[in-house]
Amino acid sequence: MADRSAEITARTDVGGADTLLATKLYLPRLRSGFVARPRLLDQLGDPLRRELILVSAPAGSGKTSLLADWARRSRMPVAWLSLDAGDNDPARFWRHVVAALDPACPGIAGHLGPLFGPPPPRAVDGLVTALINELAAGPEPLLFVLDDYHLIDSAPVHASLGFLLEHRPRRLRLVLSSRADPPLPLARLRARGQLTELRAQDMRFTLAETAALLGEAVGPHVPENAVSLLAARTEGWVAGLQLAALSMRDHDDPATFVASFSGSHRYVLDYLAEEVLDRQPVEVRRFLLETAVLDRVSGALCDAVTGRTDSQEMLERVERANLFLVPLDEVRGWWRYHHLFADLLRARLQQQQPERVRALHRYAAAWHEDHGAADDAVRHARAAGDTVWAARLIERHFDALFFQRGEGATAQRWLAGIPAGIAGSRPRLLLARSRMALAGGRLDAAGQLLDAAERAQADDAGPADAPSGPAADRDIWPVNVPAAITTQRAYLAALRGDAEGAAAYASRALAGIGDDDGMLASHARGYPSLAEWMRGRLTEAEQLLSSITAQWRAAGENALAVRGCHHLGQIQRAAGRSDAAVRTYQQAIDIAAGPGRAHLAAAGTGYVGLAEIAYQRGDLDAALRYVTEGLPLARQSAHTQPVANGLVTLAWIRQAEGDEAGALAAMDEAGQAGPSEDVAALLNPVPAHRARLLLAQGDIETAAQWASDRGLDSGGEPSYPREPEYLALARILMARDRPGPAAELLERLRAGAAAGGRAGSLIEIQALQALALAARDEEAAALTALSGALTRARPRGYLRVFADEGPPMAALLGRLVAAQRAERGLVPSLPPAYLGRLMRCFQLPAAAPGGPAPLRLPEPLTEREQTVLRLLAAGRSNQQIARELVVSLATVKKHVTHVLTKLGAANRTEATAHARELGLLP
Repeated sequence: MADRSAEITARTDVGGADTLLATKLYLPRLRSGFVARPRLLDQLGDPLRRELILVSAPAGSGKTSLLADWARRSRMPVAWLSLDAGDNDPARFWRHVVAALDPACPGIAGHLGPLFGPPPPRAVDGLVTALINELAAGPEPLLFVLDDYHLIDSAPVHASLGFLLEHRPRRLRLVLSSRADPPLPLARLRARGQLTELRAQDMRFTLAETAALLGEAVGPHVPENAVSLLAARTEGWVAGLQLAALSMRDHDDPATFVASFSGSHRYVLDYLAEEVLDRQPVEVRRFLLETAVLDRVSGALCDAVTGRTDSQEMLERVERANLFLVPLDEVRGWWRYHHLFADLLRARLQQQQPERVRALHRYAAAWHEDHGAADDAVRHARAAGDTVWAARLIERHFDALFFQRGEGATAQRWLAGIPAGIAGSRPRLLLARSRMALAGGRLDAAGQLLDAAERAQADDAGPADAPSGPAADRDIWPVNVPAAITTQRAYLAALRGDAEGAAAYASRALAGIGDDDGMLASHARGYPSLAEWMRGRLTEAEQLLSSITAQWRAAGENALAVRGCHHLGQIQRAAGRSDAAVRTYQQAIDIAAGPGRAHLAAAGTGYVGLAEIAYQRGDLDAALRYVTEGLPLARQSAHTQPVANGLVTLAWIRQAEGDEAGALAAMDEAGQAGPSEDVAALLNPVPAHRARLLLAQGDIETAAQWASDRGLDSGGEPSYPREPEYLALARILMARDRPGPAAELLERLRAGAAAGGRAGSLIEIQALQALALAARDEEAAALTALSGALTRARPRGYLRVFADEGPPMAALLGRLVAAQRAERGLVPSLPPAYLGRLMRCFQLPAAAPGGPAPLRLPEPLTEREQTVLRLLAAGRSNQQIARELVVSLATVKKHVTHVLTKLGAANRTEATAHARELGLLP
C-alpha cells in the first residue's frame, strides 16, 4: 500500500494548480452501491434532440451521480466541468471550459489558448465567439456537462453562457446541474421545445429505487414495510436514504430504526453526527474533522495539514466505508467530501476545537503556496487570520493573475478581502489597486492610490513587512517599489495629456530601476515616446517608439510590442504617413499571430487600425471586414482603447450607410468600452467623435452641452493632446452659426499643426477652415483652403474626412469643381478621378439592413419624386434639383414638410431654403 500511495502522490502533486484543475475535469466515478435509474435516463433521452438539459434539484438529490452514469453510457464524446466559487471570474470560467472541452475536441485549447493572453482578455465576448466557431467546425456531436452551476453568481458569466446558448453550434449539447434555476433564457427554450428538465420531484427515489439502494447498502433483509416507510420519511431524498442506509448497518431491528428516522433536511446534520460521525473510530473521526477545512483532499495535502504520514491510506479507508467522500480522478489521488457532510464536519470542528481551525488553515495555505495554487493559498491564509500573509501572497501573484491571466474579478476579490488598515499600509497592494484603476481609465482614483502608496512606502520600516509564510525569501512584485510608483505616475501623466510630467517621471523611474526588474524597465522605456507625442513632436516620438517597439519584439515581449504598434500607428497617421501606419498595423497582426494557431487578442489592435485607414480611404467594405475581424479579438485585451476605436469606426460606417440609430448605438458602446473622459482626447477621442456624430445627426444642443461641460473655449489656446476636442468645438460653433470664432480657433490649430509637421491634422483642420470661410461668404479663401486640404489628402487616398462633413462640404466641393472646370485660376488643378471618388461619397445610400431608411414617406411616391426629395434632403444645388424636377411640384409639395421634420437641424436649414426657392414652401 505504501508503494502505491507514493506513486499516486507523485502523479497528483506535481504541477500543483494544474493538478487541481484536472480534478475539475474528471467525469465522476460511480461509487460502490450506486443504483442505476433507467426511468431518469429515459427522461434525459437522446441529447441530440435538445439544446439544453437542466437538472435542477436540492443538495443531495443525486444530480451528479445521475449525469455521470448517463454520460458514461453516451455514444458521443463527453466533456465535464465541476464548477466552484472561483469560477465566478469570467476569464477563469472560460479558461476552464476550454480545458474541459479539449479532451473531447483535441486541439481546441491550443487554438483558443492564445486568446487568454498575455495580454489577458478584458472581456470574454470575442473569446466565446471564437469558441463557437471552433466547435462549429467539428463534425461529431458533443455533450458538455457543467456540474454545480448554482455556485455561479457572476452576471458576466451568465450573460456569456447565454450568448453561447443563443449561438450554439449544432453539434453542442449543454447540460447544467444546479440547485436552483440559472438566469438563462429557459422560458424561450421551453417554448421552443429545446429544453429538457429534471426537477426535485423527478429526482426523488421511487419505492423500487429505494429498495434497490437499501439492498445494495444493507442487504436483502430490510422488510418491505420498512422500505415503504423510509421512502415516505425521506420523501425519496437520496442523501437521506444514504444516511439511513449507513445508520441501519448497526441496528438489529431495521423497522424500529426507520420508525425513529427523520430524513428531512432539517434534521439531517443531527443524524449525520449521531449515526455516522460519532460511530467512527476516534482516529477516523479526528482525520475527518481536521481535513474538513479543505475543498479538495489528497494524501500529500492531508499529510501536510494533519501532520500524519498515512493520509492516502486513510482516505481510501474512508472511501471504502462510504463516508460521503467523492472521488475526483481515476487513480484515487483527489477527493472531496459531500457538501452536506463537509458542513457537518466544519461545524463540529469549530464547536469542539476552535483553536485548531486556524492552524489547519495555516498548514493548508503553506501547502497550496508551495504548489502554486495561489487562490487556495490566499483563501486559507485569510481563514487562518493571517491577513499579512494573504497580502504578501496577493503581492506576489497579482501581476500574473491580473495582467497575464486577466482574472480581474479574482484580483478584486483578493483585494476586497484584505482589511482597510492593512491594505492602506502596504505600498505593493496600493500599487496593485492603482494599476487596476489605470487599466480602467479611473485617473483620479489611480492618483489617490499612488499618493497613498508613496506615503506607505515612506512609513515602511521594513521588519513589520516580514512575511509570515514559508516563502519569505522569495522576491515579490515589484522589487523596486519607489520606481514602480514613479513609473505609474509617468503613465498617469501621459493619460492626462501632461507631456512634461510623463517625461520627468519616466526619466526618474529609469534612473532608479536596477537589473532585477526588467519588466518594470520595459514599461518605463515606452513613456518618453508618449511624452514626445503629447508635445506634438511626431518625428521624435516615432523614432523613440519604433526603437523601443523593436526592442520589445526582439525580447519576446509581444504584448508590449503590439501596444507600441498601436500608438506608433496613431503617430504615423497624425504625421500624414498612412502607408507607414498600414505597415505598422500589419506588423501588430504578425507579432500576435503564431504558426498554426489563432491570432492573439492583441491582433485586434492591428485589424482595428487597418479598419480606420480603410474607412478614411472610402473603402467601407474593407473597413467593415477589418473591424468585424478585429473587434472580437480586441475585446479580449486589457487594453481598452482599440475596442473603443473599432466601435467608433463601426459607428461612422453605419452613419455613412444611413443607419443613424445603429451609428449612435455603436458610439455609445465605444464610450462604455473605453476609458473615462479624464483621459486626454488624443488617447481617447471617443467623446469628441460622439459630439461630431451628434452634429451629423442634427443634435446640436447635446453636442454644445458636452463642449460646455468639458470647459472648451473658442478663445483659448488649445493644446495638442486636446486637439480632437477643439476640432469638435469648431464644428459646434459653425452649426450654431458662429463661423467667425470657429475660423479664429481653427487658425490657431492650423498654426500649431504646421509647426509640428502634423500633416494628418492639417488635412482635417483645413477642411474645416474651408467650411468656416464659406459660411462667412469668403468664397475665394474657402476654395483655397479646401484645395490645400485636398492636395494633402489625395496622395493618402483620404475621402471620408471630407464626406463626413455632409451637405455643406458637398456644396463647397461642387463649387470648387465648377471653378476648376471653368479654369478660373482660383485653385490648383486636382485629378478628376480623385474628385469623382470623393463626390460619390456624398451620394445618399440605401437603407442599411435592419436600420431606418433615409426617408420614410407617408404615402407612395414615384421613383422620380423620391429622387427630388432625396436631393432636397441632401442639400444639393438648386440647379441639380431643377434638372430632376420633371414631375408635378404639387405632388412633391405634399411631402416636403414631412421630409424636413426628419432631417437634422443643420441639413434642415439648408433644405428649407432650397424648398422655399423652388416654391415648395410658403
